Amino acid sequence: MNDFFRKLLSRITGLWAKWSMPQRIILIVVVLAVIIGVIALFSVSSAPTMVNVWTRPITDPAALSRITDRIDAEGIKVNVTSAGLIQTADDKTARRIRMIAASEGLIPDGFNPWDIFDRESWTITDFERNVNLQRAQQNMVQEHLKSMSDLDNAKVILTFPKKELFAADQNPVTASVVITPKPGSDILTNRKKIEGIQKVLKYAVVGLTDENIVITDNTGMQLNDFSSMEASDRLDIINKGNTIIYNLEQKYRKDILASIQQTYGNDRVRVVNLKIDMDMSKKDIQTKENYPFTLKPRTPGLPYDDSVMLPSVTVGESTSQTNWKGTGMNPEGPAGVEGQTPPAFKDMSNLYGEMTQDTKVHNEEINQRNIQEEKTPQIDRVTVSVNIDGTWKVKYDDKGKPIINPDGSIEREYTPIPQEDLRSAQLLIQDAIGFNASRGDSVTVRNIAIDRTAQFKDEDTAYFRKQQVQTTVLVFLSGLTILLISFIVFRMVSRELERRRRLAEDERSRREMAIRESVLAQAEEDGVDVSISVEERTRMELLEAVMNMAREHPEDCGQLIRTWLLEE
Repeated sequence: MNDFFRKLLSRITGLWAKWSMPQRIILIVVVLAVIIGVIALFSVSSAPTMVNVWTRPITDPAALSRITDRIDAEGIKVNVTSAGLIQTADDKTARRIRMIAASEGLIPDGFNPWDIFDRESWTITDFERNVNLQRAQQNMVQEHLKSMSDLDNAKVILTFPKKELFAADQNPVTASVVITPKPGSDILTNRKKIEGIQKVLKYAVVGLTDENIVITDNTGMQLNDFSSMEASDRLDIINKGNTIIYNLEQKYRKDILASIQQTYGNDRVRVVNLKIDMDMSKKDIQTKENYPFTLKPRTPGLPYDDSVMLPSVTVGESTSQTNWKGTGMNPEGPAGVEGQTPPAFKDMSNLYGEMTQDTKVHNEEINQRNIQEEKTPQIDRVTVSVNIDGTWKVKYDDKGKPIINPDGSIEREYTPIPQEDLRSAQLLIQDAIGFNASRGDSVTVRNIAIDRTAQFKDEDTAYFRKQQVQTTVLVFLSGLTILLISFIVFRMVSRELERRRRLAEDERSRREMAIRESVLAQAEEDGVDVSISVEERTRMELLEAVMNMAREHPEDCGQLIRTWLLEE
């Protein structure tokens, strides 16, 4: 193999050496052209193939914008050419786009979305072409329905009757569709989706009408029988209208309370009634209005209206006058032919007459305006009733204490709202709801005392409970004070009695000691031998030592005595 390449390379080298310069240039150009062609072929074959959603371009910019916006909302990538063609990646995505556009009515009027299925051939007959068209329409509609995310399967049967000479004898085109929904899908109860399938069929088949389309589920129940749903639809419309009215009433109630409660308080304002009458019907009104000409508009800043207006403007005027005197003449026609003059005028022939005729034509032009408007649901009347309670104040006696009624309640005084304040509140409510007297709006503001028996009972109970607590606390503090004073007095009396008892004992001990000393002294004088016990002698020595210490250190002895007293 290597020998082969070496021989080939040597042969090419030999030929290259034999060729002249022009031959070499031609060879290089040919090789480069081949390489560029191969690269271009690979680049073209590797480029993604785009599928046209519709074969006809959409020339209406508004319709094209609506369709592309809806496609962008689905997250589908498309390419829009400068001519208005919408292109996508594959046939499945194209069918999905056509399904969405047909179900939501986004395809422009007079636009046939199914002309992409037309097939032409030189050998095909008209019968075969019609059969192929019918099959293509049936298969493509079926594929469109299968591409829906709510369906597992769909079967479509289209019937095209034979064309008759007279339109009265022509049978209509019919369509039968059986769909199998996916688990968890709401397509069987979602009327909008069923209507979308019905629109797909109408766009797919020329001459197909709503009454000739039957859509059933896999159990045989008809889904597009909308005539039986008229009562339900009417109830839904009524419920939606009532919901709109309720939400509007709540908004007005909130606005009224927000504007009044900031002034009078949350507990004193009651919206007794708020009723909004609305006409929920949709009306198309055409009005022809005549209005005067404005020759001079009103000067801004003037306190009065100085404008000049005329009901009409003269655009033409003509006057003619005819005077005639003499004998009247009634021509009789050719000789021998009786004239056609009526007898009443014939009797007046050849009489002397006089005629005066004045004609005046005066043309006036007026301003005229033709108004065509579509009225959506609007408010016919707003009725508001508001009650504002007055103020209650507790009455006090000369001592500053509340006056108690015989039944045990606190006496209060009611102060009503002045009429000027009620009128101001009425104006405030009128501004809050957009009052319009021409449509019969009514705003009523009254001052009616609200029953506050339960509130006053709770307040009285809380007041008396507070007074009872204060009295209890006062009695408790007084008893505690008396008890504390009694304890202090008892302590002082006890200490005084203890001091006196100790002084009496000291005095008694002193007297006994004096008697004992006197007895001992007398015995010593008399020479009597007195025997003293060890305890007595110890006691005497201690007492003598204490007396000596008291004489030598009186301050220490006083401190020691005070310490003993505090310990006792």
